Amino acid sequence: MPHVRFFHLLCFAVLAAFFAASTAQAHHGWAWATDEEFEITGVIQSVRLGNPHGEVTISVDGEDWVVEVGQPWRNDRVGLTREMLSQDREITVHGHRSAKEGERLVKAERVVIDGKDYDLYPDRES
Repeated sequence: MPHVRFFHLLCFAVLAAFFAASTAQAHHGWAWATDEEFEITGVIQSVRLGNPHGEVTISVDGEDWVVEVGQPWRNDRVGLTREMLSQDREITVHGHRSAKEGERLVKAERVVIDGKDYDLYPDRES
C-alpha cells in the first residue's frame, strides 16, 4: 500500500503545481487582458517600479486606474525612468485593459509622456 499512497501524494503535488503555475500565468502574461487596443490619458498619482513589473496609478476623470508598465529591464531598455513617471505628470497609455468587468487595470504596450513615445513591447502592434 505504500505505493498507492505515494502515487496519491505525487498526483496531488502535480495538480497543486499546475494550479499555482496557471494562476501566475493568468495574471503575468496577457491572458487576463482583452485583445482590443485601449488608450487612456490621465495624471500620475503614484508609482511602484520593480519586479515582476512596475505599476503606475493614474487619475482619469476622478477614477484611479492601475497601469502595468514593464519589468525594470524593459523600462530601462526604452529609457523610461522613475523621473519621467513622476506624480502629477500627464501620461497616455496604449495597451490592453482587463477583461474583468469593472476592473480599472491596463497593461501598457506603449506610453506617451511629454509627446515622446516609450514602446515597451516593440514586437507588438500598438
